[in-house]
Amino acid sequence: MSTPEDTRPSGPSPAEDRATTWRRLRRMAAPRATKANALALVLAVSLGFAIATQIRQNQAAGLVNLRQDELVRVLDDLTQRSARLDQQVRDLQAQRDLLTSGNNSSAEIAAQAQRRLDQLALLGGTGKAQGTGIRLTIDDPSRAVRSTLLLDVLQELRDAGAEVVQIAAVRVVASSSFGDLPGQTVTLDGQPLDRPFVVLAIGDSQTLATALAIPGGIVDTTRRAGASTRIEQLPLVRIDAVRTPTTPRFAQPVPAPTTTPTK
Repeated sequence: MSTPEDTRPSGPSPAEDRATTWRRLRRMAAPRATKANALALVLAVSLGFAIATQIRQNQAAGLVNLRQDELVRVLDDLTQRSARLDQQVRDLQAQRDLLTSGNNSSAEIAAQAQRRLDQLALLGGTGKAQGTGIRLTIDDPSRAVRSTLLLDVLQELRDAGAEVVQIAAVRVVASSSFGDLPGQTVTLDGQPLDRPFVVLAIGDSQTLATALAIPGGIVDTTRRAGASTRIEQLPLVRIDAVRTPTTPRFAQPVPAPTTTPTK
């Protein structure tokens, strides 16, 4: 006759099965020193090093590593820009007050209108201009300079207060645009630009030259592209290139609001 002990099923108990299963799962999840894991680790370290290097380069190209005298020049440049804008606001307010005071004569109104017309001719590129400024020459024997760099040059000059700019024989206006053609040819408003690139800009010569030569700026960028720059501060820059005014096809001036007389 069999006893209760003889009728129990042979083999491991459910508790032992669970323990064995968990041990297998832990072994499967444990990291293994395979070639694939080693390669992934090397790639992760290399990526981290590349990111850190790029961050350091970006910081070096900005204001982080500038010397005290360079930071002073940058601050002085910003101060001069702010002063010019404030002066323009005061001039416009004075003109407005003069025209609305009722005490001005017809000759004064005509003179104000002529001065405004001359300003618009300079801004619109329809009139010749002269004044202090700089001549920037970019020598590019390897033809590595593209339209994006010349666009950066123009933007830097405008930020530094350049009032009139001419590149080669093309007058730069608000609607000007650069382009690239096959053969490393750069165009401005559809006209090919010859090398070396010659840029004339009218404005405060010291401010313009400082803005272009700031560390990490245009001079450094052209040098990294394999080109060289020469900046000349000139007491008189004459810009003779002019643009023919075009009639807008779609834009129309907004009529001045009319006031209803009070009874």
